[in-house]
Amino acid sequence: MRQLVNPRHKELSVRSQTELLEIPRSTLYYKPIGESPENLEIMQKMDKHHIEHPTCGVLGMQDMLRLNGFQINHKRIRRLMRLMNIRVKYPQKSLSNPGARKYILPYLLRGLDIVKTNQVWSIDISYIPMKQGFMYLTAIMDVQSRYIVGWSLSNTLEKSVCLDLVEESIRKYGAPEIINSDQGVQFTNPSWIETLKENGIKISMDGKGRAKDNIWIERFWRTIKQEYVYLNPCDDGLELYKGIRKYMQYYNYNRAHQGIGRQIPGVVYKTVA
Repeated sequence: MRQLVNPRHKELSVRSQTELLEIPRSTLYYKPIGESPENLEIMQKMDKHHIEHPTCGVLGMQDMLRLNGFQINHKRIRRLMRLMNIRVKYPQKSLSNPGARKYILPYLLRGLDIVKTNQVWSIDISYIPMKQGFMYLTAIMDVQSRYIVGWSLSNTLEKSVCLDLVEESIRKYGAPEIINSDQGVQFTNPSWIETLKENGIKISMDGKGRAKDNIWIERFWRTIKQEYVYLNPCDDGLELYKGIRKYMQYYNYNRAHQGIGRQIPGVVYKTVA
């Protein structure tokens, strides 16, 4: 399907063509990420460890890797953790640059009864390993139903990826009352803030390093990685996209979720929405 997109089409833009084909625009620009085979192996081990131990920081990762036969310094580990978009889950000093602080907004979900679909959406980004390289998966979940309303696969952490995805999800399902995210640069910038406000959406952000503020989508990352990604290492981005698309269909429409009384997310979302 990706090969059907013609950037020189006289009547349809690239965005329109990808929407008609139901493929994320970001998949058109996939290029393998250049890291050594050793670094890719280290990153896969770090990703699995982070899923099980989200409070493990640089020194903890170094100890884990040492036990697995990798003698590497903390600077290399810190660089790879940043590349993987790993954010350690414990209260820590704010490292946001001064320009972004004015865009950091309070967490709105504490004590909130989430009782209906499109009341709260949760968005996040996660590192996805492949045999030779890696990509980033962005997903938006409707919290009440656990339904994935949108997802996108990309080889970049550019702000536009999240913005394109949320705009596409709003066009498809309507605007939620609240969107919750972390304090990453993708969400603490004027374009993100203005787009949500223009759609009448309240903005909620996790507290710095708080493990449970966005627990719903954190659990989803653990689920998709353990049930699909780690079991099916892919050769390239197109194979990964097809596999994730198949898994998302399974997750939304064929997998009972314990968090919603063992119901199917897609059934709950479409029944109530």
